[in-house]
Amino acid sequence: MNALPTPFRSLPTIADAPAVERIVAATNFFNPAEVRIARELVEERLARGEASGYFFLFADDGEERVGYSCFGPIDGTASSFDLFWIAVDPSRQGTGLGRRLMAASEREIARMGGTRVYVETSSREQYAPTRAFYLACGYQEVAVLPEFYGPGDGKVIFCRVV
Repeated sequence: MNALPTPFRSLPTIADAPAVERIVAATNFFNPAEVRIARELVEERLARGEASGYFFLFADDGEERVGYSCFGPIDGTASSFDLFWIAVDPSRQGTGLGRRLMAASEREIARMGGTRVYVETSSREQYAPTRAFYLACGYQEVAVLPEFYGPGDGKVIFCRVV
């Protein structure tokens, strides 16, 4: 395994859409619609550029994409951003890549004028490691919307000031 680059690559390429789809699907956390949406955000950025409102960081190991994040400004706010996605290939989880990718995303958001980052996830037990990851990265749980995604599946919203 090669060392991962720092800083991460920010400009998406055509090859990133299927790579993102592969990474998100490989985590076994997301349903087919969510996997499709992850890919579509890359395609939207490729089609519309920065006007899409989607910004990315990609972690590559040689020609292989091994992780990525997607974030963007929240319309109607002065300086708040959503972190839409952060995913690491299961073969690279536990290596610190997710934390490095999160920190780099936060630096990029701050560079773009962002002061708050919001991220959401499911309240289901399967997502306990995801919630623990956000807390370990310095995020605070700021809201829980019960039954948001469906019966027994609430939305947990986290925030971090950057």
